[in-house]
Amino acid sequence: MELSGAAALVSGGASGLGGATVREIVARGGKAAILDRDGERAKALAEEIGDSAVAFEADVTDESQVQEAVEGAVQAFGSIRFVVGCAGIGWAEKTVHKEGAANLQPFETVIRVNLIGMYNVLRLGAAAMNGNDPDAGGERGCVVMTASIAAWDGQIGQTAYSASKGGVAALTLPAARDLSGRGIRVNTIAPGLFDTPLLAALPQEARDALGKGVPFPRRLGDPHEFALLACHIAENPMLNGETIRLDGALRMPPR
Repeated sequence: MELSGAAALVSGGASGLGGATVREIVARGGKAAILDRDGERAKALAEEIGDSAVAFEADVTDESQVQEAVEGAVQAFGSIRFVVGCAGIGWAEKTVHKEGAANLQPFETVIRVNLIGMYNVLRLGAAAMNGNDPDAGGERGCVVMTASIAAWDGQIGQTAYSASKGGVAALTLPAARDLSGRGIRVNTIAPGLFDTPLLAALPQEARDALGKGVPFPRRLGDPHEFALLACHIAENPMLNGETIRLDGALRMPPR
């Protein structure tokens, strides 16, 4: 896929991995619809970028809100050919702790946002791309989802997060096979430790210590490096049905 002149929809696109991906798409000559629960931040980023971006306030778990955002993106740009799902949340709680069993509701919420919300963006984005004219290679679009190395290396207290991200990784191949006949590719990036707003609340000393645990490079990942891979996936037509770890060879310890 040639990103220059193409339009993308990025969920969780107002900041972090999604925000970096929006900027990289536009830098390559594309256009981006920014979908985020933080409508003000999404609007601010779109205004900063200019005519190549539009913003939509939407919760990825809400069918009607995501559908409206997809339709709005198509109306704004004529079509969308690239969908990147970056929206997600975390939660830390042991399965059993001194107060008793873990709370069920946070587990359900994490699954709903990270897995069901991702599928919601996938299915509605793919449905919109299904109406595109295929390019010379028969491709109508590409989807990149976001998992985590916690899908395999989940730490103590990460049952909800790991289960949700493991679900995204498991979703990748069957979704790619489902959509292969329509010329739509599906891949997933599984980041390691990245310098995102989730880690920004930690003291700099703690962030530096986390980065030193990465074999090489010995630092936190930069969101721009995620964006580079997402855009490469879009541009490389043979990448399909794959989950790619982006972690500097990091394998997380139990705690």
